[in-house]
Amino acid sequence: MEKNQKRAIILGATGLVGGKLLRFLLEDDRYKMITVLSRRKLDISHPKLNVVVGDLLQLKAFGKEVQGDEVFCCIGTTKAKTPEKERYKAIDYGIPVNMAKHCKENDITTFITISAMGADPKSPIFYNRIKGEMEQDVIAIGLPKTHIVQPGLIGGKREEKRPGEYFFKKVLGGLDFLMIGPLQQYWIILPETIARAMLWLANHPYDPIRVSSTILKTIGTNGTSGN
Repeated sequence: MEKNQKRAIILGATGLVGGKLLRFLLEDDRYKMITVLSRRKLDISHPKLNVVVGDLLQLKAFGKEVQGDEVFCCIGTTKAKTPEKERYKAIDYGIPVNMAKHCKENDITTFITISAMGADPKSPIFYNRIKGEMEQDVIAIGLPKTHIVQPGLIGGKREEKRPGEYFFKKVLGGLDFLMIGPLQQYWIILPETIARAMLWLANHPYDPIRVSSTILKTIGTNGTSGN
């Protein structure tokens, strides 16, 4: 086993992006152990995989299991799944921020989390405001290597039905060729592209903290930031 092999922690490994990222990490020789913090068991097993089941809203309850070199936070919910605003904020804001704090307290230097295009702490839209507040407070923690990815509409098949999202995917998916320049950020982005970009960010020097959907596509497709 090489000395430079790393230990990664994933939150949200049962989601679209998290599931792809988990597979990539298990196949990556740079990592010797992947710990998944989850509210339920996974349907896969692997010699490098360590699944710890518990309440993600109570991260301290995981104790010593939350140790590693890098954390990938792929947590996110929707209004349909979590209509109560207080619980919604506890998930989309509370889990990433508390995990970043844990990283700070336990010398975990790399923290990469998923936000969304349009995140703004001053937005009148609740979803965008919560994402913006999360970004703001994660950055304030001051970890050595922090990246917040801001994808647009994420492609792929979800378990739950999202009629509005399905409609926009069908419409925008046929208009990608018309979206050039600044409009490229509205292209549909595949979960595997986001996952590859997150993995690239963890293993390469890259200064910007916030990473737009356009840059995510470049990194996730070509393995370079394009800067």
